[in-house]
Amino acid sequence: AAKRWATNIESAIDEARHFNSTEAKRRTVTELIDRYIAEVLPRKSEVQQPRQRIQLEWWKGQIGHLTLAGVTPGVIAEARDLLSGEDEDSERRRSPATVNWYLAALSHVFTIAVREWGWLESSPVRKVTRFTEPAGRVRFLSDDERDRLLKACQASAEPLLYPVVVLALSTGARRSEILSLRWHQVDLKRHAIRLEKTKNRERRSLPLAGHVLDA
Repeated sequence: AAKRWATNIESAIDEARHFNSTEAKRRTVTELIDRYIAEVLPRKSEVQQPRQRIQLEWWKGQIGHLTLAGVTPGVIAEARDLLSGEDEDSERRRSPATVNWYLAALSHVFTIAVREWGWLESSPVRKVTRFTEPAGRVRFLSDDERDRLLKACQASAEPLLYPVVVLALSTGARRSEILSLRWHQVDLKRHAIRLEKTKNRERRSLPLAGHVLDA
């Protein structure tokens, strides 16, 4: 009975491997990315969507013609090096952090293909080395710099710029958190903003007092 049980388990494993192998040979990277854009990307924040769409379209242009079985760590590493050498504009090249964001976007696409859609057994992106990013510097605005910044924001033709910057300076909220705010998250009576979708996927509250409350 144990031998029969083991044989059945082995057969099931082989069938799953065969299915994954077949899908990987039949599906292309373009098919994978298009499905991800249609089904997964809309569930992300409005700030993330346009940036990641640009990143994924770049990957489609580079390796979209390949089947999933044909995507190796070497292929991705070659595209990574090409990405780091391309100019974003006429003045500067993509930074290591930007290249890593492109890799992170592609990595999640392949992770979904493995875990949810069964198109692959494992993700080749996981074996590709990310670039080392330089340590960021910690810097705070002086009182004079802050005053000049706020005056420039008030003079801007964009009326939302000033309250956005005031919120950032007063609460320390991230850019994506501020730009995705909706009025139902703002409680003027209790002097607080409720963040529902944070980077750590935890709800948190931002206190509002003084000038930021007026803004």
